[in-house]
Amino acid sequence: MMVITLIAVVLWLVVLLAAVPVLVVWLQVCLAWPSRHQVLPALPHAVPDDGLSEAPSFAVLVPAHNEEAVIADTVRQLMKQLRPTDTLLVVADNCTDATARLAGEAGATVVERSDALRRGKGYALDHGMRWLAARPHAVLIIVDADCRVEPGGLGQLAAKAHAVDRPVQALYLMHAPPSPTLKQRVAAFAWRLKNWVRPLGWHNAGWPCQLMGTGMAFPWAMAQNMALANAELVEDMKLGVDLALAGTPPLFCPQVLVHSHFPTSEQATQGQRKRWEHGHLGVIASQAPRLLAQAWRRRDARLWAMALDLSVPPLALLVLLQLAALGLAGMGAWLGLGSGPLEAAIGCLAMFAMAVGAAWWGWGRSVVSARDLLTVPWYVLGKLPLYLGYVFKRQKEWVRTDRK
Repeated sequence: MMVITLIAVVLWLVVLLAAVPVLVVWLQVCLAWPSRHQVLPALPHAVPDDGLSEAPSFAVLVPAHNEEAVIADTVRQLMKQLRPTDTLLVVADNCTDATARLAGEAGATVVERSDALRRGKGYALDHGMRWLAARPHAVLIIVDADCRVEPGGLGQLAAKAHAVDRPVQALYLMHAPPSPTLKQRVAAFAWRLKNWVRPLGWHNAGWPCQLMGTGMAFPWAMAQNMALANAELVEDMKLGVDLALAGTPPLFCPQVLVHSHFPTSEQATQGQRKRWEHGHLGVIASQAPRLLAQAWRRRDARLWAMALDLSVPPLALLVLLQLAALGLAGMGAWLGLGSGPLEAAIGCLAMFAMAVGAAWWGWGRSVVSARDLLTVPWYVLGKLPLYLGYVFKRQKEWVRTDRK
C-alpha cells in the first residue's frame, strides 16, 4: 500500500511540474492580450527626428565572425541612425573573410581579434567593450551582424536605457525566408510567441524580460562591469540573469523592432536551432534554480517572474513534456491509481492549446495559417532528435550560423 501511495504522489508531482510552464505561458498570453492590436513599430513616423534629439550619446557594438555577406548592409543602415558623437564598432572576430574590410568601407570603426582558443560571441563582446572603455558614452547598444534595427530604434533604446538605468531589450523577431517551408513558418510563429507575446505579457504586468542577444541597450557604468568573456551558447540569457540578480532586471521595449531572417538551408537552420535550444536548456538547468532561490530569499516579485519565464522550455519540448505527463497519468489511471492526475494532465493540455491558439489569433496569423497549425505534432516529433541530442551529445561550443 505504501508503494502505491508513493507512486501516486510521484505521478502527481510529475503532472504538476509539467503544468507550471503551461500556466506561465497561459498567464503571459492573457496579460499580453489587451495589446494584441499593437502593430509592429513604424518609428520614422512615431519618433520625431528618429529619436536622436533626446538620446544620450551611445556606442553600438557589433560582434562579427565571417559575416562578409551581410556586414556592409548592416553597417550602412546603422550608420544612418548615428550622430557625430556616437560610435559604431565592429569586432571582426577570428575572421577568415572580408568582414573587416567591408565593415570599414561601409563606415564602421573596426577592430580585429584572433584567438583560436577563446572563441564565441561573448569573447568578441568583451574585446569590443575593452576597446570602448577609453571612449566612454552614456549607453552601450549591442546588435548582431545580421540584424536590422528599424529607423529611430537606436536613439529610442539609448534614451530608454539612460532614463530607467536598466538594461533595455528591443522586440527581436526572426522572419522566415522567401518561399518558406512549413517548418520555417511554424518556427517563425514559435519565435513570435517566445520573443513578442510572452515578454509583452510580463511587460504589461510591470515585470522584466530575458535578454535576447541583439537589440540590447545598457547604461555605460553597467556595461563596463558586465562579465562578457565566456563561451556560453546563449550568453545573453546568462547575462540577463546576472543583471537581474544584481538588482537591474532587463526591461522590454516593444516599440523598437530589431529583426533578421532564419537561414535558408536546412543544415544551417538545424545548426542554429541546436545551439539555441541546447543553450536554453543548459541555462534553465543552471540558472533557474539560482533565480528561484534568490527570489524566495529576497521576496522579489521581479525575480519570481523572471525565474518562471526562464523555466519555460522551447515550445516543441513543452508539448513533448505535456504528452509525456498525459501518457504517464493515463497509465496510472489504467493501473488503478486514480483519475485525478489524468484529468489534471488533460486540463493542462487544453489550457496550453488555448494559449497557443490565442497567441496565433493575436500575433501569428500573418506568418502561419490555421491549416499549418494542424501540422504542429509533426513539427514537434521532428524536434525529438534535437532534445535527445541534449541528453546524449550536448552541444557545448559556440558555432557560427551559416547565413546561406
